[in-house]
Amino acid sequence: MLNLRVLCLHGYHGTGAILRRQMAPLAGALPADIEFVYIDAPSLAAGDFGWWHEGFSGWEHTRDWILEWLSAGPRIDGIFGFSQGAALAGLLAALRESPRAPRGLDFGFAIMVGGFTSFLPQHAGLFPRPLTIPSVHVAGRSDPIVPRSDSLKLADRFTDPLILEHNGGHVIPGDRTVAEPIARFLARFASTAGTGAAYGATASEQ
Repeated sequence: MLNLRVLCLHGYHGTGAILRRQMAPLAGALPADIEFVYIDAPSLAAGDFGWWHEGFSGWEHTRDWILEWLSAGPRIDGIFGFSQGAALAGLLAALRESPRAPRGLDFGFAIMVGGFTSFLPQHAGLFPRPLTIPSVHVAGRSDPIVPRSDSLKLADRFTDPLILEHNGGHVIPGDRTVAEPIARFLARFASTAGTGAAYGATASEQ
């Protein structure tokens, strides 16, 4: 049994509930004992959307909020991100490996679907070298929103990325060619997962 708990980060116009539906085909193809924890970006509570806006405006607020959530919330073994949520997963992975890593960033892997990375000067210090955390990167060859090349640039931030490509667009594929490699990847972390009470569904439902 894996007993993994994975934090799931939605896209720009998404919510935790929307991401749950988007992930349903993939989640249904993975072992049933993986818990997926879906949260909403803090901006939604203020009537806004997204983890940040153009130019990564709002990134610092999101960073501080999610670090507080991770410190106070349930154990998280890994992070899954889609679209803007995948970019956020990459930034959190970089923070995790920074010399002064904030408390709570003790997750062991990251899975990024349709993601991109920041090349802004404000984030240059987060990527002095490739990140060593195990990672999976899923790219759609026909993605009209986040081009395949942008997903591969995010993968290049990592030392040993598992890159999975599909012929679709800006979606989270659940077919065997993607689900089976991800399941094998997750199995590597079964022995290191912690124990604790179940935290299912979205944070608002806990």
